[in-house]
Amino acid sequence: MDESLDFAAGLAREAGEIMRQNFALGMKKEWKEDDSPITVTDIRINSLVLEAIQKKYPAHSFVGEEGSRIIESEYAWVCDPVDGTVPFSHGYPTFVFSLALTKNGESILGVIYDPIMDRLLHAEKGKGAFLNDGRIAVSKDVEFSKRMLIETGGYSKLPTLPKVLAAGGCRVFTLYSAVYAGMLVASGELAASIYKSGEPWDGAAVKIVVEEAGGKVTDLEGKEQRYDRATNGFIASNGAIHQKLVDLIRPLLK
Repeated sequence: MDESLDFAAGLAREAGEIMRQNFALGMKKEWKEDDSPITVTDIRINSLVLEAIQKKYPAHSFVGEEGSRIIESEYAWVCDPVDGTVPFSHGYPTFVFSLALTKNGESILGVIYDPIMDRLLHAEKGKGAFLNDGRIAVSKDVEFSKRMLIETGGYSKLPTLPKVLAAGGCRVFTLYSAVYAGMLVASGELAASIYKSGEPWDGAAVKIVVEEAGGKVTDLEGKEQRYDRATNGFIASNGAIHQKLVDLIRPLLK
């Protein structure tokens, strides 16, 4: 690992330890205006990462779900301290830490950490994607089938999407963690994940990790986009079925 990736991986493991210590049934949570939960763990990890980046990379911007430090810079770190706060705060273990480094909006480095299974996914531009020490690759599925799993997060804004995908012949489910689903796409377990909401921290690390694993990540219309600001959701896929998904989703956006 280079210095920046080693730094990001270290933060991921620190964040993971905090999540493990605080993960329990009956967790206290507050509710935001968008009806999503927030816990003290989200806030604590966000502050940890912000302070570490400000100290080590003071000239870099920081975009975090629970607080940002936006400055004029070509580099921005984009962080979701607990992606999957819904499952985390309700006692089921499908949540991850996510951190990406972007340059002029392009993800060039990313880490995703599942603290329950001790799975650290990491990728740098042009160097491949890895799960702990082993290289990973997306699935090779080219046709929809009942063996193909596709995750759809934030689909309340595309209410007919699950039915459209199921009618196409695949199995559809929701994890309530866009980055956890992206981790499974990069690892070859899911063929794709589709996420409608437009927060950059949901897609920044997914973009680099999935694409370095051989997949493809675009906005919902199949276009490239920046990941240091609001996005047009994302489709993360194995690449082979990407255009098919774009063609299915595009009419639903009108």
